[in-house]
Amino acid sequence: MVQELVAAGIGAAVGIAAYAGVASRVVRQYERGLVFRFGRLRQGVRGPGFTMILPFVDRMRKVNMQIVTLPVPAQEGITRDNVTVRVDAVVYFKVVDPANAIIEVEDYRFAVSQMAQTSLRSIIGKSDLDDLLSNREQLNQGLELMIDSPAVGWGVQIDRVEIKDVSLPETMKRSMARQAEADRERRARVINADAELQASRKLAEAAAVMSEQPAALQLRLLQTVVAVAAEKNSTLVLPFPVELLRFLERAAPAPGGAEPAPPAPPAVTAPPPPVAGPDPASDEPEDEPEDEPKAD
Repeated sequence: MVQELVAAGIGAAVGIAAYAGVASRVVRQYERGLVFRFGRLRQGVRGPGFTMILPFVDRMRKVNMQIVTLPVPAQEGITRDNVTVRVDAVVYFKVVDPANAIIEVEDYRFAVSQMAQTSLRSIIGKSDLDDLLSNREQLNQGLELMIDSPAVGWGVQIDRVEIKDVSLPETMKRSMARQAEADRERRARVINADAELQASRKLAEAAAVMSEQPAALQLRLLQTVVAVAAEKNSTLVLPFPVELLRFLERAAPAPGGAEPAPPAPPAVTAPPPPVAGPDPASDEPEDEPEDEPKAD
């Protein structure tokens, strides 16, 4: 009798252990469990931890509640300004309603991926090339709204959408490089011209001051000599003294006119030559001219 009771107890324990092994389930912290009894969803979502179901009657499906990173394959399209580009992106989303994510859509991951690809193509066609290159934040927001609108009914929330890379044709890259180079050269020329203008104004002011004080030119010359001699790698030769410069400065012609000619020496007047005439001291008469013969 006792043996039969012991055997029955052992059999019951084995049956209970087998039942517990078949009926027990463990839901992780980042998961939620949905129980289907004869294909019908039971009310309530099983939380994380240990739970029991009816074996051969209930089916449990676990849904991951973590944020999913879904890369969007590169999409090729034509922008609004007729430039062919290839754009790829990445979508961050998570399940907020496990029941809708399982019931309303067959595969929510695949659905979100396809919606992201079509939305990315639509964004490329509505945007200019400059917007894709420099105004990505606004495009990311618009792309997020386009994907999030149908995903709400699937129990999925779009957390963030980012455009990763924009691939351009080689000809477009070269054109943009030439444009950037030309723009930088233009700015460099404008800066150089502005610097020359400012320098010319300062030089004009310095020349005006030095013209009022001639000694300033001499001081500037000495400063230049000191600056050249400080390098100690060149030889400075002054072939004439400073006093000669001062002499040349005093001998310089007045501004605005030619050098005045030296005054001419006074002219020496010679006495007039003597006039030929009869000598009063002589007694001889002058020879009278002979009469010309008269014609018959």
